[in-house]
Amino acid sequence: MKRYSGSETDYPALLDSLIDEISEAAYEAIEKAAGEAAKAAALASVEREALALREAERWRTAAEINMQEIQTAKKAGRKNSILAAVIGIVGGLALGVSGTLLITK
Repeated sequence: MKRYSGSETDYPALLDSLIDEISEAAYEAIEKAAGEAAKAAALASVEREALALREAERWRTAAEINMQEIQTAKKAGRKNSILAAVIGIVGGLALGVSGTLLITK
């Protein structure tokens, strides 16, 4: 910034020069503020994307856990079905054999 002494008598030129310097400083400040605003907007966008990725990962993990539980339940269901069939067959045979023995006596 230029320093002005009181001995200068060309006040209109001095005033124009001061206005130009102030305007230049204001434009620089505006450009800097715009740059900072753009950085802040980009950072906010990155933060939103990171949050969305964390949320998607949480949902994926929950889905994997649910799939494992479903597979475990299916295995248990098959096992229970086979066990019920075996019990039914053995029970039927036992009932049939005991009925036959009672009738033949």
